[in-house]
Amino acid sequence: MKIIVLNGPNLNMLGKRDTNHYGKLTPEVINSQIKSEFPDIEFEFFQSNIEGELINKIQVVNGNFDGLIINPGGYAHTSVAIRDALELVKTPKIEVHLSNISKRDNFRQTLLTAGICDGYISGFQELSYIAGVYLLTKILAKI
Repeated sequence: MKIIVLNGPNLNMLGKRDTNHYGKLTPEVINSQIKSEFPDIEFEFFQSNIEGELINKIQVVNGNFDGLIINPGGYAHTSVAIRDALELVKTPKIEVHLSNISKRDNFRQTLLTAGICDGYISGFQELSYIAGVYLLTKILAKI
């Protein structure tokens, strides 16, 4: 099984951002935890602050990966282009967010990208990724 984990803008700054919302762990530590929790899965991790680079990665998911975990960061609330790219992905996909979006600013309440995914997880900091991968494996087992 091969899963790609995509992270959007500012997620490279984890560990330096508001730790109440995003936790204290760096992206490298989170990626290591994911690999440790699921040693039988091959992972590719990719982060970009650039919308087009994320879209390019999304466009190669079909045929190359069994599933997708995406944290589009702020693009979740603004990017029709990322939503459109996700719509073309035929493999299971789950959106994750570190912070509890329902407790955040009003503009964060609209998720353009989550509706095109199989589901989304929000509010469990790094455990959002672990839960996302776990659920993705369950979805893939049914296929």
